[in-house]
Amino acid sequence: MLPGSHQNHIEDAALGSLRGPELLSAAFSEFISASAQLESSYRDLQREVGQLGTELAERNAALTWSLAENHQMRGALQQILDSMPCGVLVLDTAGRIFTINPEARRLLQLGAEVGPEQVRCLEDLATMCKVHLQAPAHDAEGPSDREIAMEAGGKKRWLAISHRRLSSSSTKKSSLASSAGTERASLESIWILRDITASKDAEREREAARNAMALAEVAAILAHEMRNPLASMELFAGLLAEEPAQSELWVSHLRAGIRLLSATVNNVLSLQSGNGWQRFALDLSACIRDGAAFVRPIAEQAGVLLGVDIEDGARMEGNENLLRQVLLNLVCNAIRHTPAGGKVDVRVRAAAPPASRRVLLEVSDTGCGIPAEQKERIFEAGYSAGGGTPGLGLAVCKRLAAFHGGSIRIQSQEGCGSTFQLEFPAI
Repeated sequence: MLPGSHQNHIEDAALGSLRGPELLSAAFSEFISASAQLESSYRDLQREVGQLGTELAERNAALTWSLAENHQMRGALQQILDSMPCGVLVLDTAGRIFTINPEARRLLQLGAEVGPEQVRCLEDLATMCKVHLQAPAHDAEGPSDREIAMEAGGKKRWLAISHRRLSSSSTKKSSLASSAGTERASLESIWILRDITASKDAEREREAARNAMALAEVAAILAHEMRNPLASMELFAGLLAEEPAQSELWVSHLRAGIRLLSATVNNVLSLQSGNGWQRFALDLSACIRDGAAFVRPIAEQAGVLLGVDIEDGARMEGNENLLRQVLLNLVCNAIRHTPAGGKVDVRVRAAAPPASRRVLLEVSDTGCGIPAEQKERIFEAGYSAGGGTPGLGLAVCKRLAAFHGGSIRIQSQEGCGSTFQLEFPAI
């Protein structure tokens, strides 16, 4: 009860009853009590005001610290953005350029004289630096990556451009004031630009190096594969001069050698390109028998006996020229590692069950054999056990065997000779 209202009540009571000093004393006591309560409420109010002031001061301090931290973080992020080795371009939903870092300006050839007001959108960039950064359709899923070429100082430069849309949660939280300060828009996408000119140049250099290596490999294979037919033809030419009575035989061998030499060149070129071969149904027995007759003079010249054990009727699907090349490589290799007085055997037979639908071609010798540690590498191109050859013959044999759907394996014991066995599907 307020003192004023209480006093009015006392006056009304005094006027109404005029009972004396007791009523006045009671009224005064109530007045004293109300004053004490009012004073207590005032002190409580002062304490609450003081607490609110303290809390406000603390919150102001926290807000000041948060603003300072945000300013520091913004500065750090801006420093990171300016120091990035790739160009960064950020756009808002209105298509305006929100930020473009120094590396992006350098890659897009925007000089220091070009201010932000001159490059406000992608169209401005297309006009100034002839780079069209076309954003993908809004319904396109996933990132967008492409490469473009630019002319700089008379030289071509390549840029790799990646486009990413910012997530919807981040665009809702991040908004920025427009240049007019009235319209607000969210960040919508980011562009990453990288200079890949050096990478492109290195790729071209690697391609040129690969082409050079391929040409060198072709030259090495040709030199290796042509050597055996040329040696045979030289031998046949000498026999033609020494034995005119058998000139018809030696001329036929020379013609066969020329055909084989031509086929060898074509085979090596096809081997390098990886295509161009064809397979036909053929009589493997007849093919190997003719091939053995072709290399027999080479064995006789080296003092090595050539044995031929060929079962009739072995048929397969293959290329006759390629199979003769395989035989020529294996027999010449065996003769080269067999001393005079030794023997080289050529065998063709059907494989034993359960591989009864296979045919086998074997070339064995009584030469020096192959050390165990070299068996795993003899089919590698460029590896030569003796070091006197380019090391391509057995690699070519393995590749040609694979072309025929077959395989090649070796059995050898050092000092006891070697056996090369090729297995092909029969028809």
